[in-house]
Amino acid sequence: MVILIILILSIPIYFLSKWILKKRNFGNDKNRKYLAIIPAVIFSPILYVGLIYLWFFSVSYYPTKDFNKQEWESNPQERYKMSENIIDSKILIGKTKKEIVKLLGNDYYSYTENHIAYGLGFVPGLFNIDPDVLDIYFENEKVIKVGQHET
Repeated sequence: MVILIILILSIPIYFLSKWILKKRNFGNDKNRKYLAIIPAVIFSPILYVGLIYLWFFSVSYYPTKDFNKQEWESNPQERYKMSENIIDSKILIGKTKKEIVKLLGNDYYSYTENHIAYGLGFVPGLFNIDPDVLDIYFENEKVIKVGQHET
């Protein structure tokens, strides 16, 4: 299968190479046919690997945004875009549960008295089939740790 794809990619590279050689007046018609094979053989596997890399990158990429209370409340399925900012900026550290609920809303899961979580939606990824959650841990009624995990 891989060899077939590389062969298919090599066809346009061959003709492009042949055209470039003709434009540059490099060799004669007979030589150009053989010379055009060299870039096709070299660049086809490179192009194949590049396309796979581009596909993996596009499947696993998602934009990040700064935390916005209105957007957090209005679009729960895309909260994952703001989760990195919440964790990195440590805006929740030191707040009470009451302050957290005022900021993030009432739609949280309560695992224990010292651990709650907010749904973030489905983070884009190649094998990501479960939604992520924002974990908030309390000690002495103050937030001590904020993290994210897939459920």
